[in-house]
Amino acid sequence: MGLLQQDGPELDDAAKGESFTKGTSHVVIAAVVATILVSVAIAAYIVAGQKPPAVTGEVLSVVAHPLHAESGGFDASGAVMAKESFDQVYVFTQVRLHNQSQGPLFLTNMMTNATLADGIHSSYAASATDYDRVFLAYPDIPVPHNKALPLDATIQPGETVEGTVVSAFKLSKQEWDARKDLSFTFSFRYQPNLVLAPHLAVSEQ
Repeated sequence: MGLLQQDGPELDDAAKGESFTKGTSHVVIAAVVATILVSVAIAAYIVAGQKPPAVTGEVLSVVAHPLHAESGGFDASGAVMAKESFDQVYVFTQVRLHNQSQGPLFLTNMMTNATLADGIHSSYAASATDYDRVFLAYPDIPVPHNKALPLDATIQPGETVEGTVVSAFKLSKQEWDARKDLSFTFSFRYQPNLVLAPHLAVSEQ
């Protein structure tokens, strides 16, 4: 009889412990679920608050033309100037830019960036007028004379513009061929720069 009386309280305590454990597990599960829901809500808020970039672009073609040139002639007084030779690489890049924002975009400049052994070399693109002058200076240059991309272009909402720009590097063909990387930076007023990398081979003419 005494044993039965002693067993009774032990069973009650065990039952209480089991009930307490069940209650605690429910609290833990609820806390985990609440944490997950809060995390999902925060992630959704962040994603919803992110705006797509104002401008997107694509490099359609890149043509490099190595050129060995010599300077000389006569100065303003008619004296003969000493000849100097130098190497250049002209880089003709055809690009397409698209304005996916709600307002106009104002292109202000463009650079060609070549990564060489000693670091990044950047060259500003020539204006549309100077682009055309390249073909006047070198009429036999074996590069298509496409429509120039104005570096002061205004791109309206939803509009896509396309054209070619040219940059020049004072490099030899060997130095150009040894480049490690190539990219193009487009600058817009009041907007972050757009950097494009070509997803195609650079042809040489």
